[in-house]
Amino acid sequence: MTTPGEFNRQLAAAARSMAAEHSTQDTLNRAVGLATELIEGCDIAGVSLVHKDRIDTPSATGEALRLIDEAQFAMRQGPCLDALREHETVSSNDLGTDERWPEWGPRMVVEAGVRSCLCFQLFTTGDSLGALNLYSRDTYGFTTADVDNGLALAAQIAIALAAAQHEDQLAVGLAHRAVIGQAQGILMERYRLTSDAAFHLLVRFSTSLDLKLYDVARQIVATGHVPDDEI
Repeated sequence: MTTPGEFNRQLAAAARSMAAEHSTQDTLNRAVGLATELIEGCDIAGVSLVHKDRIDTPSATGEALRLIDEAQFAMRQGPCLDALREHETVSSNDLGTDERWPEWGPRMVVEAGVRSCLCFQLFTTGDSLGALNLYSRDTYGFTTADVDNGLALAAQIAIALAAAQHEDQLAVGLAHRAVIGQAQGILMERYRLTSDAAFHLLVRFSTSLDLKLYDVARQIVATGHVPDDEI
């Protein structure tokens, strides 16, 4: 059994390894791998994320976890949904008999071979919400120490994930600005405009065509076509 001191050292190493990843997806993949390494009762793990129009599981240790989550989302019951909606931590020692999920739990015992679970709400920052979902093939598969360690790991995953998402957004923002700059250059050359005048023309295109500024710029750069009837 891992001692608290050993777990803390492992957790520190895990935090460093997640921080070293280069994208949100890489961070998620590393996180679910760490869950099975650090939480002794965990056989399979995954991270679910809430979007405006859906919930998905972008990273999992195997297809069994995706089956588990897809069934929850379809049946609208299960520990991951409860963690996302209401509770910081949701656990079950026996999914086959848990009265909270009378349809989903027994089905997962048969179809996915899991018997107990731990689910942790990852973060709530603005419209960002996620859950770390851990499953064991045994009833009473998680100890009190696993719950405490899982909470600590979930906190580190939330920090790493928020940082990775922020970096991804910055990268997208830079890429968008580059495309807008290229479109400005095309307009400046074609119509002999100043930089400011070219940008205002792009904004006018965006408003009149009911398109985002980046989408207008991307079309101009990709095709070389300028919506002359909007000038």
